[in-house]
Amino acid sequence: MIALDVSNSMLAQDYSPNRLERAKLAISRLVDRLQQDRIGLIVFAGDAFVQLPITTDYVSAKIFLNTISTESVRKQGTDLGEAILTGLRSFSSTTENSKALILITDGEDHEGDVMEAARMAQESGVRIFCIGIGSEQGKPIPLPDGNLLKDEEGSIVVTKLDEATLMEIATIGNGSYIRAGNSEFGLDTIVEGMRELEKQTVTSQVFEDFDEQYMYFLGIALLFLLVEFLVGERKGRGFIV
Repeated sequence: MIALDVSNSMLAQDYSPNRLERAKLAISRLVDRLQQDRIGLIVFAGDAFVQLPITTDYVSAKIFLNTISTESVRKQGTDLGEAILTGLRSFSSTTENSKALILITDGEDHEGDVMEAARMAQESGVRIFCIGIGSEQGKPIPLPDGNLLKDEEGSIVVTKLDEATLMEIATIGNGSYIRAGNSEFGLDTIVEGMRELEKQTVTSQVFEDFDEQYMYFLGIALLFLLVEFLVGERKGRGFIV
């Protein structure tokens, strides 16, 4: 599941053309390269909901992706905890492995107990990967009317990347953190890393299963040898008498 921040701070233009559109472009390019992978989309700001349930229908994924904007969630804010909890509810009970939630956000002004949500994900076997989008110096937030967003005191609001929070979430969630770049966003890196980890896990499970089966067959073979020995001994005794 990919959870995309659609709060107003994602309109900041420290990425071209802005944070949100740059993130959507990275997701779109990832979808173009997917093969037999399942993907789902969550949008969040002050609330969160599933935009697209987990699917292999990549055409629908791109259609839903193109409709995402800062108006997709009416309640403003950045409730990372609710985004994580929505992600947990999105996985089916039959999905045992490869459950991963990728958060794409600037992480700023987070609400709720996000660390507790991350711990719940860890206990549920869902790994959390975070992609931080934004800059340390920050950027103002342009509004549709061409003005810049201001606070109650009339000062221009500058939105900055909160890396510390995202790093802590990824650590608790047994995932990793990457800061997005304009040229290399980081989404492909995370997905490829997940695939490599899955290959290692499958290989480990195959060898484990092989060892257990080997012991069973060895026990059966020893049993047949013992039976053959006892039968042969009885035949020998009968011949001598």
